[in-house]
Amino acid sequence: MSETARPSALAPFRIRNYRFQWPADLVTSWAFEMEQIILGWYVLVETGSVLLLTLYASLGYVGTLIAPLFGVVGDRIGHRDLLAMMRAIYAVLAAALMTLALTGHLTPIFVFVIAALMGLVRPSDLGVRGALVATIMPHDLLIGAISVSRTTMDTARIAGALSGAGLFAALGMGRAYVAIVCLYVLATSLTLCVVAPKRARPVTDAAGEPMRASPLRDLREGVSVIWSTPRMQAAMWVAFLVNLTAYPLSNGLLPYIAKTIYGTNQTGLGYLSASFAIGSLAGSLSLSMIGGVRVARLMVAATVAWYGTLLVFVQMQTVPTAIVCLLLTGFCQSLSMISVAVILMRAASEQFRGRVMGVRMMVIYGLPLGLLVAGSLIEKIGFAATGTLYAAAGIAMTLAIVTHWRADLWNLHAPGNAR
Repeated sequence: MSETARPSALAPFRIRNYRFQWPADLVTSWAFEMEQIILGWYVLVETGSVLLLTLYASLGYVGTLIAPLFGVVGDRIGHRDLLAMMRAIYAVLAAALMTLALTGHLTPIFVFVIAALMGLVRPSDLGVRGALVATIMPHDLLIGAISVSRTTMDTARIAGALSGAGLFAALGMGRAYVAIVCLYVLATSLTLCVVAPKRARPVTDAAGEPMRASPLRDLREGVSVIWSTPRMQAAMWVAFLVNLTAYPLSNGLLPYIAKTIYGTNQTGLGYLSASFAIGSLAGSLSLSMIGGVRVARLMVAATVAWYGTLLVFVQMQTVPTAIVCLLLTGFCQSLSMISVAVILMRAASEQFRGRVMGVRMMVIYGLPLGLLVAGSLIEKIGFAATGTLYAAAGIAMTLAIVTHWRADLWNLHAPGNAR
């Protein structure tokens, strides 16, 4: 009897386009993390307000409401071209912040304005890159490719968090932003090196003329595909739930936790952020090397475990114990979010992938809502009570989702669990 060969984490790199897209995604994610650490710390120190910190973090996700439109545009003009244009915009906005910082004119107001402009575009980056990966990769390499692609965010959060905090502390904000601008320019150039896949021929009418579809109709079709596919519906609800109740505790609130709960500085913040990313990287690499995964079951189990680790994390009072909890949290988070992406990309046909991932990015709007509510609750009942409430509610809602869609998520023979 022959044994099935264990999949290689490097298998996706046999595809030429992936060898350009992966480093482009890597340097983009690195710049994202550096900006988040630098600007989050700047806002907290300059304003001294956790509510304004959560407001700043929320501005980074205003574009989630228009993310489906980015999906429509990507399906029309090509995901490679759209991704390159988006990354050029990041470079321009980062250059504006760099100039203000170097000339001494930077204020929190300018940070909020530029964060809002960046927030219109940046939330769609993950969805567009996911759609492009699904387009350029063969079906048998898709789980590995998405897992390895996610390592760009994980490794960037490690290196980006530590280097961002280090550069900010050593050189100041202006010089740190020189590096960020260079990363965005490099990302744009690498993205343009991806050879855009041939687009499908337009749909024609009876006379052979191309039919003109409106963007609104394109969007409605994408939503209809999701709504009529139970496993996609369930995956979307899981994605919304974790953005509302899980990510705020280990994402936007981390500068507050580092400064107020643990009394540490930018370097301590970098260690906390990097520990979450190390756990996430371990999860991504593990999944990329494991074959025959029941993806829908994995999504449910990993999400419940994610909330369980958060319940422990919010009770921690020292940096070392928090780092251990964040390592485990990041590991579970990675398995959960990769599973969501694989379910969506497997279920969506090629012509709908951009729109499906656009809707997937729209549910990230739960994160700014969760951040703003958390900021208000923390001022009233404290961080530990707020975190416990969020994690307990997350577990309860995850169990409700799997109960409602049990036949599509937990049944061994459901399409979502196909190997």
